[in-house]
Amino acid sequence: MEMAFEWDEPKNQQNRRKHAVSFEEARSLFTSGGAYLEIFDVEHSLDEDRFICIGPIATGIVVVVITEVADSVIRLISARRATPREGRLYHEFVRERFS
Repeated sequence: MEMAFEWDEPKNQQNRRKHAVSFEEARSLFTSGGAYLEIFDVEHSLDEDRFICIGPIATGIVVVVITEVADSVIRLISARRATPREGRLYHEFVRERFS
C-alpha cells in the first residue's frame, strides 16, 4: 500500500530555510523501508494526534520529523536534523530492536 503525504508548501519553504531539510527529503524516512522510532507527542496532541519520528533519510542524516496522520494521509509538520541526544535515542532503539 502506497503512503500518501501532504504538507503546507509555504511551511515547507520556511522549514527548508530554517533547518536545511525539505519535506520532500523528510518523506524518505517513511518510504525507504528502514526502521525509525515513532513516539506519540502527548504535549502537542490536544487537537490532533501528533507523532515524533526519528530516523535516517535518503541522504543518511538522522532527522526528527513531526507528523499528524488522518485518513491514511501523513501530514508533515516539521523536519530537522536530530540533536545528538535524539540521535543516541534512535541508535539505542535500533540496537534494542535488531539485536
